[in-house]
Amino acid sequence: MPPRPFDLLDLPTLYRYRGEALSLDSARLLTRGNPLGAAGLLAYFNPSRHIYSAVNAVNGDVLLGGVIHSQGDSFARLLYLAPIGELSHPSLPPLIEHLASEAGNWGAFHILAETDEDSAAFPALRAAGFSVYAWQRIWDISGIDSGPPASICWQKAQSVNLHTIQNLFHQIVPPLLQPVEPTPKRASGLVCNEGGMCYVNLAQGVAGTLVSPLIHPEATGVTEKIQVLISQIPNRGGKPVYLCVRSYQAWLEPVLEDLGAKASQRQAVMVKHLTRLVKDEQPVRATQPAGAVPASHIRHAQMKGKEHN
Repeated sequence: MPPRPFDLLDLPTLYRYRGEALSLDSARLLTRGNPLGAAGLLAYFNPSRHIYSAVNAVNGDVLLGGVIHSQGDSFARLLYLAPIGELSHPSLPPLIEHLASEAGNWGAFHILAETDEDSAAFPALRAAGFSVYAWQRIWDISGIDSGPPASICWQKAQSVNLHTIQNLFHQIVPPLLQPVEPTPKRASGLVCNEGGMCYVNLAQGVAGTLVSPLIHPEATGVTEKIQVLISQIPNRGGKPVYLCVRSYQAWLEPVLEDLGAKASQRQAVMVKHLTRLVKDEQPVRATQPAGAVPASHIRHAQMKGKEHN
């Protein structure tokens, strides 16, 4: 049978596999916990949100997967695959392609997934058309000593900081990755009061905080800035704090190691590009600027016929 959407009759299956889900969205896992936990379960049945789960039942084997999209974003994210023991199942790539097709229906230009580089899900993602565009490692910085008082101050980003944040983004994120990692559209997170060379985005939830930094290689006192950051994160409430280091900022890893932060296993950050079709059936690459394709001309979305890895 082809993959199909979840319905209420699948709730017992979700409950059975609640402890066997592989998360493919690190930020959501670290800030909100298990994607099949009780707190997030009902979200999959909320029609007002772009959260979609599907099941693929083949010869008695049951495969599950989920995808999420935030309105206004050019990308969607794979949420999870389950059960972990069936990640090498030959029917898993069709399930992943089904989830990606749903993301295309929402208007996403590409879909992202994050997984450990030795995960059994890696071959299935490759078979479904995903390719690696970066690497990342998550560091637990909760136990870092805040150090002595300093003049360094992290402040809430304001609209006046947006231009500086965008400039920093373009200096740090490689041009080939910028279509996948869009330029920040609004000022959020924290900026450092020293020279506009340090910015962090914060993802916060009931389980913890994930810090995504943009720190210029020429910034000074980075060790002290990270130490001070821990104590100045708002609404932390004693929950864990993690920092995500992408491969294009790998120079931060020795700094974190010296501070005593704990590193997770390296993860592959993967992307699958989607294609939109206009009324005359001419394919339009998803990485083309959105303004080049008027919304009224978009007929539907479908998967790219051939992926170039």
